[in-house]
Amino acid sequence: MKANIPSKPIDRKKIMKRVISTIVIAAIYIWTFTSVNIKWDTIFSMRTIENFDRIIPKFFNPAFEETPTIIEMMIETVFIAYTGSFTAAIIAIPLSFLCASNIVKNKFLNTIGMWILGAVRAFPEIILAIIFVAAVGPNPFAGVLAISIGSTGMLGKLYSEVIESIDMNIIESLESSGANKLQILFYGIFPQVLPEFLSYAIYRFEIDVRASSVLGVVGAGGIGTLITFAYLNRNWEEVGMILLAIIVVVTIIDQISGYIRKRLV
Repeated sequence: MKANIPSKPIDRKKIMKRVISTIVIAAIYIWTFTSVNIKWDTIFSMRTIENFDRIIPKFFNPAFEETPTIIEMMIETVFIAYTGSFTAAIIAIPLSFLCASNIVKNKFLNTIGMWILGAVRAFPEIILAIIFVAAVGPNPFAGVLAISIGSTGMLGKLYSEVIESIDMNIIESLESSGANKLQILFYGIFPQVLPEFLSYAIYRFEIDVRASSVLGVVGAGGIGTLITFAYLNRNWEEVGMILLAIIVVVTIIDQISGYIRKRLV
């Protein structure tokens, strides 16, 4: 005979929470779509369809004669992303230690660190690029500054979470054996966090390559400058070639960085 397994009691509170959450999410979606003034007749008009028929096919006929110039600007874009990511990876380290509550046991300093990183993350790279272009002029250095500041906020946040997850027993063992702060840092903390620090920095570099491709639109150097000129001249074949170059370079970087990250972590 099969034993009668008692059924689990119905958790009415949990069901009510799920129902309320579903209603709230549905209400937000409905409010969003009803409040946005979308002119469907304009989107699906004959003029829009004619523009698609006229422009989109040109993307698939890239201007290969512009390859040398595009490659040069694409290399500049990668250098902007690399320099910005490298700078951010260094600046983020002290800020991440400031935010890590298990290392800096002062809530006031932790809060200051979190506010700094939060304020930095609040600004998209394109806004930072506009500010730095106004400050230092339209050149790649403005793009490097924008990438550096924008990436510092995200890397600092990720680094602090890595530091807070380290094994504190190792730190306590070093302290009990008489190790000083510098020895604890180099022999107790860095060996635990460096692989993930490098992994996050490489992953951020992938993101920054994509971001730096756009910064040239506002004068911060890179291949975005070519996109602007090609768009203004209605040279859609060149735009298609630029997009092809971006896709190829980003895919190659993704593959290489993915392989490196797997070896690190």
